[in-house]
Order: sequence, then C-alpha cells, then structure tokens
Amino acid sequence: MKYKNKFKLRRKYSPHYTEKKPMFSEKEIIFRGSGKAMVFKISSKMQLFFLMLVLFISFWSFYYYHMYNKSGKIILGKDIELVQTRDAYDDLMSDFVAIQRNIDDVLNSIGSAKDKDIERYKRQAMIVEDRIKQITGEKSVADNKKINDKAEINEIILQRDLVSAERDALKEQLRELEIAVQNIKKAEMEVFSKVEAIASKEVNKLKSAFSKANSSLQRKGLYFNPLANSKKRDSKGGTYVPDTISDLQDKDIINKISKIYKTVDDLEYYREVYKNVPFGKPIWSYWVSSKFGVRDDPFNSKKAGHKGVDLASRTGNKIKVRARGKVVRTNISNKGYGNLVEIDHGNGFTTKYAHLHVIYVKKGDYLEVGEDIGEVGNTGRSTGPHLHYEILYKGHPVDPMPFMQVKL
Repeated sequence: MKYKNKFKLRRKYSPHYTEKKPMFSEKEIIFRGSGKAMVFKISSKMQLFFLMLVLFISFWSFYYYHMYNKSGKIILGKDIELVQTRDAYDDLMSDFVAIQRNIDDVLNSIGSAKDKDIERYKRQAMIVEDRIKQITGEKSVADNKKINDKAEINEIILQRDLVSAERDALKEQLRELEIAVQNIKKAEMEVFSKVEAIASKEVNKLKSAFSKANSSLQRKGLYFNPLANSKKRDSKGGTYVPDTISDLQDKDIINKISKIYKTVDDLEYYREVYKNVPFGKPIWSYWVSSKFGVRDDPFNSKKAGHKGVDLASRTGNKIKVRARGKVVRTNISNKGYGNLVEIDHGNGFTTKYAHLHVIYVKKGDYLEVGEDIGEVGNTGRSTGPHLHYEILYKGHPVDPMPFMQVKL
C-alpha cells in the first residue's frame, strides 16, 4: 500500500509545444527605471522599414567608396599619360633636333649650288616643328636646354646604334663567309677525293696489268718488279709536293693534296714503266693457230717446243709494236723465222716478230708505242700467212697471251 501511494505521487510527463512565430512578428521593448516599466511595441512594418534603411545605407556606402577609388585611379592614369605625353614630346623634339643637325651638316657640305632648295627644306622643317608643337598642345612644355641635351644624347645613341648595326652586319657577313669557306672546303675535299679515286683506279689497273704479266713469268720462275726496273738513269726520286701548299692552314687539305700528289706520282711512274712493257695485241685481226709451249710440229708432226704464239692473219695486215724500244735486229730470210724484227724494250723485255711479208724498220731505230714495224707474211718455215710473236724476259721466252689480254 505504501508503494502504491508513492507511485500515485509521481507527476506525469506532459510535453509543451510553443507556437512558431513569424520573422517580423511584433516585438516589445521594455525599459525599467525608478520602479516603473515602459513598454514599446515595434510592429512588423516598422521592422521591415528599418531593415530596408540599413540595406540602402550599406549599398550607398559601398557604391560611393567604389566610385571614389575608381575616379582616383582614372585621375592617376591621366596624370601618368600627361607625363608620358610630355616625355614623348621631349623625345620627339630631341630626335627632330638631332636629325636636323645631321641634315644641316650634310646640306652645308653640299655647297651653295642649291641654296634655294636648302632654304625651302629648312622652311619645311620649321613647319614640321610647329606642327609637332601643335599636336602636343603645349608649346612651352619643353625646355630648350633639356631638348638640346637630349638631342646630343640621342645623337650619341644614334651613332652607337649605327656602329652596333654595322658590327652586327659585319658579324653576319663573317658568319656567311665562314659558311661559304666551309662549303668551298667541302667541295674541294670532294673534288680531291674524286681525283684521288680516279688516280688510284688507274694505278690499280696498271698494277693488275703487271700482275698478269707476272703470271706468265712465274711459270718460268721469274718476276718483274716495276718499282725496281726503271729505265731512268737518275736514281733520285720522291713524291712531288709543291712548296706552295705549306702556306695552307688546313691540315686536312694539306694531307689530301699530299696524298693526291703521291698517287699521281705513282700513276705517272707506272705509266712510264708500262710504256716499256709489251702489253696488248700486235695485230688486231687474227686467230691463234698455235699456242705457246709444247706442240706438234706442223711439218713432221713431232712434239716440239714453241717459243711464242702463231697469230694467223691476212697477208699485209699491219704489225704494231706494243712498247717503246730499240730495233736491235732485222733479218731477211726464207728459212726459219723468215723475215724477222727483234726489239729491245729495256727492263729485260725483248720481242720478236717473225715471217713478215714486209719490214718497215731498220736496226737502231727507236720506236714509240703503236708504230708500225711491218706486215703479216708467209716467209721462212711457215705453212701460211701468220705472225710468229715472242716475248722474252731476261733471255727466257714466256707466254705472250697474258700480255696480249691486258686492256687499258
């Protein structure tokens, strides 16, 4: 029972809801003093009016501040523009005075032949000067001393700019010249390389010809060294290099020229030796009727040695000497070799031409390459018109075919 009464004494929870009032609802302001209280009521319309007034004052203050700053910047900009205009006027007048001075000097140097034209030009210059002053709107802005000082400074700057421009132009010309020199050097090196290649090619051809000749000599245990068999009496030598190339500064060109001279010198030497070695065909129209070496004798069919080659051809065909030399023997006979010519070419080489129909040369004659020595015939021990052609090296007969097959 005790607990039951205690339970009944508890107060039940009852939530209290407050009604939501509008934003601009009527407001009361209470002032207390001296035991009294005064109540002022502010209606919704009055609150709204005060809010609009505050907003208007704030907007007006912001706009006024913004316009004040903007006008200040505009005024400052105009002041700067005015200063720049005055400086530009001073510079323009200074440039004009400097140019006028230079022109006056030029005109004074011309002489008095055209005084009227000069005076007219000066009047035009004064008109231009007045127009410049009118454009600025301030005739008294510039100080004459300031203009003269600036004119002198501008004249100095003008001269400096002219010198700088000339220096830049000279640098550009120098750069172009350097490029041109490099291009010329490149072209020269290309030409030198081609010349060297051509000379080397010719030297290799001549070396190949001597190699073919040695292929025939080696069968006899012989060898011909063109570098050690010169006919020149003077043993002095060496590559010819003109002393003028020592004046050149480019080592690449000097080395290339020296190499070319060496190659050309070798070429000339090999050509000189080549002229004294019997390379080529002694007659142009022929067929080989009997080769060099062992063969069946045409008269008795027995094995016999053949010291040369038989070149069958028509009677009367011209026979040409294939190397420079001296005629050391001519023989007119109806036996053996028949009509014979023997030529000494030096360096150990000798050639024999047998069975000739006619002989054009005599003993002691000096012959150049390609000269006619006679005609194909059928004299001596012969079965038909042909040329018996022998080549001897140091007295040993060698196969003429490798010599005849050389083509240059």
